[in-house]
Amino acid sequence: MAHTSQSLRRGAALLASTVAALGLLTACGNDSPGKSPESVSGTAAPATGDSAGSSASDTGAAPSGTASSSASRSTGSTTGGGSSTGGGTTTAGTASSNRCHTSELTASVGGNDPGAGQENFPIVFTNKSGRTCTVRGFPGAAFVNAAGTQLGPDPKRESGSTPATVTLKPGQSAWAGLTFSNPEVSGAKTATPAALEVTPPDERDSLKVTWKGGTVPVSGNSSSVRLTVLNAGTGV
Repeated sequence: MAHTSQSLRRGAALLASTVAALGLLTACGNDSPGKSPESVSGTAAPATGDSAGSSASDTGAAPSGTASSSASRSTGSTTGGGSSTGGGTTTAGTASSNRCHTSELTASVGGNDPGAGQENFPIVFTNKSGRTCTVRGFPGAAFVNAAGTQLGPDPKRESGSTPATVTLKPGQSAWAGLTFSNPEVSGAKTATPAALEVTPPDERDSLKVTWKGGTVPVSGNSSSVRLTVLNAGTGV
């Protein structure tokens, strides 16, 4: 009986030791569901980079391509050195929308300035209106008889002429050259016009000027009449 009692005591001690060991293991690995994780103090840095799903509105950044340009716009008009002869001012650039209309101009033909077998007459437009306006380019012209019938073909435009905008204040003038070979030298057929009809650039209505320059070529060899672009002044 003594031996049995001692065996029982040893068994009880072994059981108690086993239970204690199991309890220690449970405490060290307690990840059982339902228990809150331990919190750690500190501050997280903000995320950087292009995270998937982010947009400009999420970050407050402006979308790319929306920056405004500070480049100056071109006006489409280049002003050159203005030269004035007889009042009008010539500038480089494009045609002005403030052009002179036929009703605002008077026309005249200046005296002949012959040279090297050529006859040279200035066609002069003068601003009679009360406003400043512009002319640019070639005028139109045609010799006519007393009945108003045109004599000869339309004048040709002088090659190499560079148009420029001529600004005319009230009373100022612009001129274009009307040139042709002397008929006595060229042998062209001639006629004596009653008038020269001239038309300002970009206009349809013409002005009639009495022609006092004598005979002009109307057909045959060297019968071409030529016009230059308008320039500031009266051509004198």
